[in-house]
Amino acid sequence: MNFKQIEAFRAVMLSGSMTIAATQLHTSQPNISRVIGQLEKACGFRLFTRIAGRLTPTVEADAMFRDVERAFVGLDSLQASARSIREVGVGTLRVGTVPSIAMTVMPQAIARFRTLHPDVPIAVHTSDSPTVAKWTAARFCDVGLVSYLVEMAGIQSDPLHREAGVCIVPTAHSLAKKRRVRAGDLAGEPFISLTHGDGTRAIVDAAFDPDRRVLTLETPYAATICTMVEMGLGVSVVNPLVVRSLRFPGLKALPFEPAIEFESFVLVNQQHPVPALAQEFLGCVREVMRG
Repeated sequence: MNFKQIEAFRAVMLSGSMTIAATQLHTSQPNISRVIGQLEKACGFRLFTRIAGRLTPTVEADAMFRDVERAFVGLDSLQASARSIREVGVGTLRVGTVPSIAMTVMPQAIARFRTLHPDVPIAVHTSDSPTVAKWTAARFCDVGLVSYLVEMAGIQSDPLHREAGVCIVPTAHSLAKKRRVRAGDLAGEPFISLTHGDGTRAIVDAAFDPDRRVLTLETPYAATICTMVEMGLGVSVVNPLVVRSLRFPGLKALPFEPAIEFESFVLVNQQHPVPALAQEFLGCVREVMRG
């Protein structure tokens, strides 16, 4: 498969029409149809079917589209970075971070940094830990803040924060009366997880042996998990930093056994010195983490 095929696939998925996709890409509908056919052949499965004359993506297409969108988000970020360099020069502080840190620590850290450098442009790029690591290795970001480590050449990591996870349940749930929740207490409970492939998900899953949870929902964001739990859709085990920072009134956070350590790390490029602005910003992040 090639970029032209992926671009056509994305345009069809977003527009729901090969004709509209062709207009957007300044080509013809037959050409889009031909390119999609080539992509299906390369993938080995159908991407679209027609139901009552309507173009409908297959389950396989939906799954593939999620990865395609993540790739295009990266391209959009690169375009934004190029635009920023063109407009304000290289003085921009570029930080890559996972969503859990972006939604909790980052606003407070930026506020502290602004008291020192009120005019420095800041670009915050958010994605999963492996992507943030790639950004740091490629020097797209000055520093990276991640929730788990991945093997990658060219980066150096340092611990940032560690805290024991908590079990979250709706305030009206029977488990909310407990002083401490154990893994066995969640037998038969609908459990909301992080997505497969997330390193933190693997750490949480390892605490359940035997695993008698009912795994009904998964999402890439801890904040979304908290919202779903608050709505009564299940229970979970999450980083207390998210619960504490975002304040969900309909949740009860309880100590959990066995202990699950939620960690975060700072990533820097191993081959290049950390810019002075980035060092000062990391100081602000650490201050916020210490509370």
